[in-house]
Amino acid sequence: MKRALLVLSFIAGCSVQAAAQQSVADFYKGKTIRIVVGIDVGSGYDVTARVLQRHWGKYIPGNPSVIVQNQPGAGSRTMVNQLVGNGPFDGTVIGAPFNGLPTAPLLQPDGVRFDPVKMLWLGSTNRETQVTYLWHTAPVKTFIDIIKTEVVTGAQAAGTTQYDYPMLANVVFNTKFKVVSGYKSTQAIHLAMERGEVYGNGATNWTTLLSLNGDWVKDKKVNVIAQWAMKKHPDLPNVPMVLDLAKTETDRAALELLIARLEYGRPYFVPPGVPEDRVQALRRAFDATMKDPDFLADAKKLSLEIDPITGEQAQELIARVIRTPEPVAERVRKALEPPR
Repeated sequence: MKRALLVLSFIAGCSVQAAAQQSVADFYKGKTIRIVVGIDVGSGYDVTARVLQRHWGKYIPGNPSVIVQNQPGAGSRTMVNQLVGNGPFDGTVIGAPFNGLPTAPLLQPDGVRFDPVKMLWLGSTNRETQVTYLWHTAPVKTFIDIIKTEVVTGAQAAGTTQYDYPMLANVVFNTKFKVVSGYKSTQAIHLAMERGEVYGNGATNWTTLLSLNGDWVKDKKVNVIAQWAMKKHPDLPNVPMVLDLAKTETDRAALELLIARLEYGRPYFVPPGVPEDRVQALRRAFDATMKDPDFLADAKKLSLEIDPITGEQAQELIARVIRTPEPVAERVRKALEPPR
């Protein structure tokens, strides 16, 4: 009798799961999902989202179409504020923000109208290694040289690594980065480097540099002088890690707060309120896409490095970063304040 009840319970559980899956499939069938990238066309985030878009839909129940749109502004806060505040809350719109977005309430709270812990994270396509690189005519050749000589670098906005990392370096190492923000994409910064408007980029993903202008690395048009990461990238064994330059535990803690975001380097989310079964379906479809041979082949063609984490892992990492002790957050926050 007891065994019969267990069998019936198992069958009932499977039926509920199948019904939920069918419900998700019924909802998504014939619909279009929009991935809204909070950065302009041509950025590494945009390129990655467009590769993902071509494959994600086939793993989502109901096989919806997936398209990419761009809504740049305020370090992705414009897009996130609108999606979290106004929806839709049905799982048909997915946000793709800067990886600095989850720490905005701690570090750039002005204009923030969202709680990153309550946002529902679906996964990230890769952990990142960021690099500082300068045009070959720049007046410095090493990261430490910038302690003595001012270097002008380009950035999109506060909240991006292009802005935040060199600004923090100025406080921790007394470097003389002068950051000019307002560029719409990494591609636009690269054009500014060619025109001589700026000397380089304070911090952008290594694979983004390879994807957009890999020939610059091969032809030595740029000099990669530092890497921002928790561990060295295998491509860059002789490029110093910024963390290794820290002289005190206090300095290291400040650097780690910003570098932690690289562990969820290309994150995707839906706003709070999306039904749980759809969130789970999107997460599992994301995980499946990360293993899809066609997706991986497309990414490789564009020199995109895929090293994913799940939605659950991203959710936990972001919650942990938000719990950073206030004295550490305050020091970093002051470092990121615009000069007066």
